[in-house]
Amino acid sequence: MGKLKLISSVFAAVGMTAAALANAAPEFTEQSEQFVTIQQDEFVLENVRLVDGTGAPALEQQCVFVQMGKIAAVGPSGSCGASAETEVMDLAGKTVLPGFVMLHEHMFYNASDPDWFIQSTQPVVFPRLYLAGGVTTARTAGSFEPYTDLKVKQYIGAGRLVGPNFDTTAPFLEGYPAQFLQAPEIETEAEAVQFVNYWAGQGMTSFKAYMNIKRSVLKAAIDAAHAEGLKVAGHLCSVTYAEASDMGIDNLEHGFMIATDFVKDRQPDTCGGFPLARFMELELESAEVQALMDKLVENGTAITSTLAVLARISATENPPNPAAVEALGHGAKAHYLGNHARGYANALSNDIWARAVRKEMAWEKAFYDKGGLLVTGSDTTGIGGTVAGFANHELLKLLVEAGFTPLEAIKISTMNGAISMERQNEIGSIAVGKNADLIIIDGQPDMDISDITRVVTVFKDGVGYDSQALIAASKGRVEN
Repeated sequence: MGKLKLISSVFAAVGMTAAALANAAPEFTEQSEQFVTIQQDEFVLENVRLVDGTGAPALEQQCVFVQMGKIAAVGPSGSCGASAETEVMDLAGKTVLPGFVMLHEHMFYNASDPDWFIQSTQPVVFPRLYLAGGVTTARTAGSFEPYTDLKVKQYIGAGRLVGPNFDTTAPFLEGYPAQFLQAPEIETEAEAVQFVNYWAGQGMTSFKAYMNIKRSVLKAAIDAAHAEGLKVAGHLCSVTYAEASDMGIDNLEHGFMIATDFVKDRQPDTCGGFPLARFMELELESAEVQALMDKLVENGTAITSTLAVLARISATENPPNPAAVEALGHGAKAHYLGNHARGYANALSNDIWARAVRKEMAWEKAFYDKGGLLVTGSDTTGIGGTVAGFANHELLKLLVEAGFTPLEAIKISTMNGAISMERQNEIGSIAVGKNADLIIIDGQPDMDISDITRVVTVFKDGVGYDSQALIAASKGRVEN
């Protein structure tokens, strides 16, 4: 490849040469290469503060030896055993975290028509922004342009685009009537099996059930996906959390406020609308709520926290993130700021919605404290202003507001995601043998979670990318 561009001042003194990168893969195009700061067969990060993703306290004065895209050694500074020829980068004052594993992401942005829910695909900008924010593994949560998503994944692997390693999700498993113009309407078990097998054959690696799917159809889809070794998540309404958990669904999305388990006089296989009113009536300590949480814990059903998008609905609770707004194009910016000023809650007051979000936070914390597997995702659709990368940082801050420690918030967004994907032996923490997916932070996010935004460099599979260069190249590019 061409000459190495040491964009980040952190690595400016390392003195790496283009020759040192010549044998590394992937072969980046010139457009992608501009974001690469480090691409070598082996190197050492020295004198770092190490937050390993397991929830353990930070270790001072540590080293991480990366070899051929994997973590070859971790230990006290000077102990990593690299050869005399190995490049050593002194990162004193910096903290290293494992790359984020986020399980509810999208490659599109809200471009809603007044009468329809429509999305605008962002296949170049959003992958860049996810990576800039430290997201090295991202599961898309339902696709409107499935072949675009597959092509983006392919191009990232080849170096033609820059972004996380994507776990791509098929179009929504939806029944009649479909919530989106782009969604299929699957009404029989045979159709569900055919749908799963087709998209698995196309390269999709997970599925997401939606609001009007029938129970028998969902069960058939789950069984077909699991037979292929693939995962199924659900944003459900016609099927309760308890029903889906007993079927073996892997993830339930958006926490507890959309669960229809507690709706009075609900009809089976029917979505009766958003159950917020019933959610607001319930007490966390009630027997029915505790029984549901216990069932999810017993069955190993993960809950995906998407607090960033839920909080974004309230104009009073969540002011615009200036950095995220800068990424919006003119039309998207005007659309978002106008809606935010009015409040997205529409018929609901912002006060009611803000209280609902705070209640959701408490329930997620209680589920986690019971031993439930809580994972995270930003849901960069749903509500305008929820922008890739920036929203992932916002999510971690909201977890801390919910009562989690910064170390717990980091674990939930790294190791827990890997466990949910059954990839904990490859990603999710900093340990020998795992992928060299690492975030270099100029600060101490384990002590002050607001430092999570101070990303300098993100390593994915041992290749380092300049976070600020990725953000700068994305300004004004998100458009509806």
